[in-house]
Amino acid sequence: MKKIFFLLLTFLAFTQVNAQILNPVKWSTRVEKISETEFNLVFEGDLDPEWHLYSQFTPEDGPIPLEIKFKEASGNYQLIGKAVESKTKTAFNDTFGVNEIFFSDKFWVKQKVKIINLKLSSIDSEVDYQVCKEVCINGNKKLKFDLPKIVANKVEAPITTEKPAKNIDTISIVPVDTVAKETAVVAEVQEDQPKVEETEEDKKGLISIFFIAFLSGFAALLTPCVFPLIPMTVSFFTKQSKTKAAGIRNAITYGISIIVIYVALGSIVTAIFGADALNDLATNVWFNLIFFLLLVFFATSFLGAFEIMLPNSWANKVDRQADRGGIVGILFMALALAIVSFSCTGPIVGTLLFEAASQGGIGPIVGMFGFSLALALPFMLFAMFPGWLNTLPKSGGWLNTVKVFLGFLELALAFKFLSNADLVLQLHILEREVFLAIWIAIFGVLALYLLGKITLPHDSPLPFISVGRLMMGLLVLTFTIYLIPGLWGAPLKIISAFPPPMTYSESPNGVGNTSGGGSLSKLPKGAKYGPHNLIAFDDYEQGLAYAKSVNKPILLDFTGHACVNCRKMENNVWSDEVILPILREDVVLISLYVDDKRPLPKDKQFYSKETDSEIETIGDKWTDFMITKYKTNTQPLYVLTDLKGNSLNKTKESISYVSMDEYLIWLKDGLKNFKK
Repeated sequence: MKKIFFLLLTFLAFTQVNAQILNPVKWSTRVEKISETEFNLVFEGDLDPEWHLYSQFTPEDGPIPLEIKFKEASGNYQLIGKAVESKTKTAFNDTFGVNEIFFSDKFWVKQKVKIINLKLSSIDSEVDYQVCKEVCINGNKKLKFDLPKIVANKVEAPITTEKPAKNIDTISIVPVDTVAKETAVVAEVQEDQPKVEETEEDKKGLISIFFIAFLSGFAALLTPCVFPLIPMTVSFFTKQSKTKAAGIRNAITYGISIIVIYVALGSIVTAIFGADALNDLATNVWFNLIFFLLLVFFATSFLGAFEIMLPNSWANKVDRQADRGGIVGILFMALALAIVSFSCTGPIVGTLLFEAASQGGIGPIVGMFGFSLALALPFMLFAMFPGWLNTLPKSGGWLNTVKVFLGFLELALAFKFLSNADLVLQLHILEREVFLAIWIAIFGVLALYLLGKITLPHDSPLPFISVGRLMMGLLVLTFTIYLIPGLWGAPLKIISAFPPPMTYSESPNGVGNTSGGGSLSKLPKGAKYGPHNLIAFDDYEQGLAYAKSVNKPILLDFTGHACVNCRKMENNVWSDEVILPILREDVVLISLYVDDKRPLPKDKQFYSKETDSEIETIGDKWTDFMITKYKTNTQPLYVLTDLKGNSLNKTKESISYVSMDEYLIWLKDGLKNFKK
């Protein structure tokens, strides 16, 4: 249905000149009074269905974040703190390798200000943003806030202009005459704030967290701190209970108590930090660095360097409470399990809480529920069916092997968080090759350990390895070998969410291939190597001059550094074995980046009547060119032209985010017209 709608939209674009100028976000403003001289300036956005706009907290090297600029603040007003946002959503973008943060439906952004000039009647602002669906649009909007007039510490009706400045949205606030009304007005405003409903992506994210946490709970069961407690605890309930039914009931109560304790932990973490704050922490540089150190600490413990234990006095006090019997006693028994097993479960729980935090919302609660459910189920099931205890393997050295295995996984995961911090800071310390080399070393040593070639402090003597351990060792060794070609540019799709993106590497084209498929001396003047080593120009005039010299048509590629669907077209469509030779041999590629923030020389800057904006950057120039000539503001956009700038495709002048087959037909049609 979406494709039909998109095709219909494209058709209308060619039958009605302005139909391609999309405006999927409607902006408005309002003012909230805090005190006589302090106000909240509230930007409100209303997005069309299925579109999303990126938050100001979206990490670097990803889509373009929202940027708010306030004008003429000096001497007139002071910004207090950073702007806060309504609820956002987070999703991993495998194209850029970052967790992108975005709004959908209705949203608001709020900036607190203190008025210095009491005669100030309005504040002008400007927002730069990127909004995407099947295509992306880089937008700029001027917005105006009308302020109430401040006289003798009383707030009067705002001053409004009869004719607002062009391209500026205005909205008046309701006058507030007394301080007594202030609370009611603010409460009413809060009720009107948009409520973003949970989307299908949110639900999928929570389901993923639940299953990962559930599997982690089972992994925790197979550690030396937890596994031996299963038969001991079940035997206690079956022997101490007067009837079998009572034993089962007590064991179920014990399992539910375990779930309550861990879910309470997730609830406390969410309540302390706040659902959105956790989401912000997940993309914070310092928090990623701290968590990297924590995971290395946990991994070192799992590998046998030391034990992480809570004070023994805690366990003793809780154990005494467990002797009280009844439901309260069983609850304290469950708490005793959590404390006694902390040296094994603590690192897993800590990792889960942080991973769940990246989802935001109730992620930590869902994670702890999944973890505790897996932890509690065996105690309940074995109490119902005591005969199953005979099927359990005996405790032994294999439990420490599981713990060491988890330690290696924790160590590998730690470098993902260090990589996040490095990407945001753009330090280029942990580039793709270095990251992969570290993972190859970690999993290579793990394979040697599983195959019995390396022993660690708490390992039992190993006269031989079991078949299961051998199979696991071979699996890890296979994974290690799979990683190695990544050093030479292999995509490694299985782990695409973990290492830095291909562009963040010492050799973006692969180790030992720095030329991009040819000698740099072969590049025409002004050209560079683009996707798939295609020769590309980023300046129209230079590309046009080269096209004339070789008598080839021009493929105009209106793109963006932060355009997700542009990258998808390049990765999935341009890479086709039929399309790629056409782009390499039959056309001159000119890629014009509409989000290029480099300033134009002063003598090249101008005012555009078509877009009603100042053209100050290179990106502004190409955006104005695209809108003026092709009546569209979306990326990606592809146009085939002759050497005079005329479109070669008569039926469909331009094309955007389409399938490989449609793109190929469009290319061949334009090339055929050029040869006529």
